[in-house]
Amino acid sequence: MIAPILIALAAGAAAAVMFASIVSGVLISLALFYLAPLPLMVTAIAWGPLYASIGGIAAAIGLGLLVSFPYCIAFVVAVALPAWWLGHLVMLGRPAEATSPDAPGAIEWYPIGRILLWISALAALTTLAALLTLGTDADTITGTLRRALARILNAADSPLPPDADRWIDALIRIAPGGAAMFATLTLSLNLWLAGKISATSGRLRRPWPDLRATALPPMTLVALLVAIGFAFSSGLPALMAVIIAAALLMAYALTGFAVLHTLTLALRSRALWLGSIYVVIVLFIWPVLAMVVLGLADAAFDLRHRFGPRQPPPLPVP
Repeated sequence: MIAPILIALAAGAAAAVMFASIVSGVLISLALFYLAPLPLMVTAIAWGPLYASIGGIAAAIGLGLLVSFPYCIAFVVAVALPAWWLGHLVMLGRPAEATSPDAPGAIEWYPIGRILLWISALAALTTLAALLTLGTDADTITGTLRRALARILNAADSPLPPDADRWIDALIRIAPGGAAMFATLTLSLNLWLAGKISATSGRLRRPWPDLRATALPPMTLVALLVAIGFAFSSGLPALMAVIIAAALLMAYALTGFAVLHTLTLALRSRALWLGSIYVVIVLFIWPVLAMVVLGLADAAFDLRHRFGPRQPPPLPVP
């Protein structure tokens, strides 16, 4: 009992230090900031969500006492809450119905697609919470972002181009959605790393899921269309809709990668093709839009079942 509590406290301390390192301004602190949920996620998966909550509460109290109360709240919303809840969902299971009276019931684990939906929801929540610290209406938020970006550009040694205002306006428009997409990606990466670390240490008490079968719930597509529709309105509802739509689009991009891994199973040079695609996406970023389209097409037309590798027919019953 004492050892898991000490591990939880150490994980909370590591997460708090990684989260607070952003104030240093060093480039590596940005990577540590986005990896801050990882220690608590490992604790939640390997030892249970109770110990992750102990570590998260202790870390939040420490940040509140040593840094400031706003840092405490930001840590809870952006790090502790997502790590605890996602770790809980990963280990959530129930007895499945037996296929026959002689076969024992297996464990039905929480679907990976629904976990991905929760990741996008938490990413949208944390992004919106961060923007609301800048103001309570869309004009104030965009004005604060514009002034901050203008200060950054003015601090550079090179003079600003004549069309700098147009570029600033374009960046302000895409910044909220881009932040939501990046938050969805980093939360997914943290959860995958936490699962791998737990599996490597022998503490993962569930089978590794087939990530190629990841699929979002069908109603997610309806929610995405509604969010896109509200994004053409004005004010704070439009800003919220943009954030939600961007988070869901990144979730569909991740399912697009699952579709890609499924459809290329029959290729002989599969590793070369996948490696080339990943390199292109990392170098140029914008080709990730193809993964979004692939994920949306699979949600609409079930590409994995239509064009994926065929399963061998079942053996005849003797």
